[in-house]
Amino acid sequence: MSGAGDGGPRLLAISDLHVGYEANRLIVERMRPETDEDWLIVAGDVAERSTDILWALRTLKQHFSTVVWLPGNHELWTPPDDPVQLRGDARYRHLVERIRGLGVITPEDPYPIWEGEEGPVAVVPMFLLYDYTWRDGTPGATTKEEALAHSRDLGVICNDERFLHPDPLPGLDDWCRARVAETEARLEALDPALPTVLANHFPLHPDPTRILRYPSFALWCGTERTEQWHTRFRATEVVYGHLHIPRVMWRDGVRFTEVSLGYPREWGRREAGPAGPRRILTGRQGVRR
Repeated sequence: MSGAGDGGPRLLAISDLHVGYEANRLIVERMRPETDEDWLIVAGDVAERSTDILWALRTLKQHFSTVVWLPGNHELWTPPDDPVQLRGDARYRHLVERIRGLGVITPEDPYPIWEGEEGPVAVVPMFLLYDYTWRDGTPGATTKEEALAHSRDLGVICNDERFLHPDPLPGLDDWCRARVAETEARLEALDPALPTVLANHFPLHPDPTRILRYPSFALWCGTERTEQWHTRFRATEVVYGHLHIPRVMWRDGVRFTEVSLGYPREWGRREAGPAGPRRILTGRQGVRR
């Protein structure tokens, strides 16, 4: 590990750690920062079982100066073998409290400020879900029910429909709308001169889903309600995961970076092997946070 004087601290990001797989667990055990003052955004899908989620975040917090976590869909599943059988919002709130206890920042905490080379930036971990409004992969469907039926006919259905529960709300789309409204209000309350790094497990715009092998899977990938957030809320970068297609895209001059590790069967086919945390921003030297 190098010192912060070697070019300043880094804001790094990774997602889709899936530490239920032993090969991914070993990667997390060996993950180290680039400098002593590095931050790490963990953008969801750490694991399904609560014990694995807490193990991974505790392990990362031992090495990184600041760890920022936000949930993916897998953290919010209620697997039958999980000692925590809470569902929906109750499960999310339980995880938030346990993860806060590790000294890790969650979407329910004040947004931390990264002192970047060009000035301060608000790091915004978000939990937004999806509402089945990305329907390009289900042509002709005008409602959620029609789109889901069409995708089911194609043999494409997300495991969320079995394991992710919206309790106490009636549907995942209802939970998404509530989360979007709450997060939107917090973003609107930020200093309008303050740039942001927007981090969400699901992409904020449908463009990254255009290359999905199964286009109808976009139903479970985001919401049309956030498609302008990258410009509306002054993003210098949008960080996301979920798709397991790590790459960089640009839209309206804003960089969109998927930071997923993915399953061993995926990264094992890549010549470069598993991707580690991606550098998002470099901080100013000598700034202690």
